[in-house]
Formats: sequence, structure tokens, C-alpha cells
Amino acid sequence: MKLATLRLPGGRTAAARVEGEEAVELPVADVGALLARSDWRETAASDGTRHRLSEVDLDAVVPAPGKIVCVGLNYRNHILEMGRDLPEYPTLFAKYPEALIGPSDDIVLPKVSDAIDWEAELAVVVGTKVRSADRATAEAAIAGYSVLNDVTVRDYQYRTKQWLQGKTFEATTPFGPYLVTPDEFAVDAEIVTEVDGEVMQSSNVKDLVFDPADLVAYISEIVTLNPGDVIATGTPGGVGHARKPPRYLQAGSKMVTRIGGLGELVNIAKEPS
Repeated sequence: MKLATLRLPGGRTAAARVEGEEAVELPVADVGALLARSDWRETAASDGTRHRLSEVDLDAVVPAPGKIVCVGLNYRNHILEMGRDLPEYPTLFAKYPEALIGPSDDIVLPKVSDAIDWEAELAVVVGTKVRSADRATAEAAIAGYSVLNDVTVRDYQYRTKQWLQGKTFEATTPFGPYLVTPDEFAVDAEIVTEVDGEVMQSSNVKDLVFDPADLVAYISEIVTLNPGDVIATGTPGGVGHARKPPRYLQAGSKMVTRIGGLGELVNIAKEPS
């Protein structure tokens, strides 16, 4: 099953089930609200008003998750690129919902920095409340997968040893376009970032050091994960900061983030108005 959050006339949003070129409107405001229902799978299968996908705008697939837990240093090739050893435990940091934008929204370039980097990531969306989970329980708690780009303000990230300040600038993080349920997505797919038509990142999500079930289990040891919570699983090699010389997003840059089977994000970097 493939789900999305539609932006509709009058400032209204609605969750939808995607069927080919159509989106079937569901009786809840967004995918996060859908997942909060104990009967979300049955509700997601219900009928409703049909919209042509080409004629609707998409919001972030979960517009306001309770938690966004991000994982650093989780692709073998990226860890080596950054000159580090493979970690024994996941490196975790947070992002706030204000950072999220839709799959075709503009990225707002912060006025305070010119070191804005790309980071393609597989996003895991939780569908069941889970705490202190074993691997099987963690795997069963995953509602689905999506695409996220953890756009990072590098100079702010490295001002201190804590990364959060460089990771959660407002209106910088595209997320979507869809949530694809685990029965329709294998964690073995190409992950790509293109900037102005040039491939910057190209890898496979199976290169993750800690896979989605590992991450759900580990994070659930620390805090309860709730339906709609998001885990951004880390980025592969090819980030701009690691290039010599470094390369960053500029005003007008077109960034495309793609994971096979999950769709793509297409975003233009813009100066703040």
C-alpha cells in the first residue's frame, strides 16, 4: 500500500491511498493521524473522493510527527568517506517538525550560512506503539518507508560536538512523497541525490550498518516510539562537505532525492523571502 498527505483547497489536508495515477481521499487529516488509529490499515483501504495525482499538491507524508530521530554515520561508505571507524552503537540526534517540507516544496536557505549540504536518507515511519522491543517486535512496528533529505547546515553542525543546531533549520527537510508499506518495499534499493542534474550520492540502502529493525529496537530501549514517529536512517557517501573542495547548495539549485520503489523529492533551494 502507498499512502500520501494531500493539500486540498481551503487549507485542508487529507490522507490518501495512492492507486496508480489517482489518490483516494481518506477520512483523516494526514498520514500521521491515520497511523494513530488502531484500525489504520482498514481505514486506509476505505473508499473516498478520487483525485488525479497530477492535480494535487503533496505535503510532507507525516507533517507533524511527535518525534524525528535521526541517525548519523550509518552507511559504511559514508563512514569511511568521513575518516571514521564503524560504530558499535547508533549515533542519534533529533530534528523538529518545523524543519519538514513537502516533496516538491522549496528549501529555504538559511541567511546565516552558505554551507548547506545534501543527505539522502531512507525514512522509517512507526505504525505501532513500541517500547523495549526485540527485533521481531521492532520489525512488526514499522508502518512503512519514505524518502527524506536531511539537509544540513555544516558550519552550524560543527560549531560544537552536538549536531542538532545544524540539522533542524526550519523549512529545510523534504519528506515524502509517499509512505510505502513493508510488503511492497524491500530494504535493498538504490538511493540517489542529484544536484542540478549531476549525481552526487549513489548507493544502496542495504549498505546500512544498523538496519530499520535494529534502529527501532535500539531507540525503543531509550524512549517509547509512537505511531507516526519518524526515524531518518542516515546518509551514504557523496555529501558536499566531504568533497575537495566542498560543494554546497546555492540559490536556484535543484535537488532530486530518489529511492527505488519509494519515489522522489524534487526541491529548489531558495533564499528566504
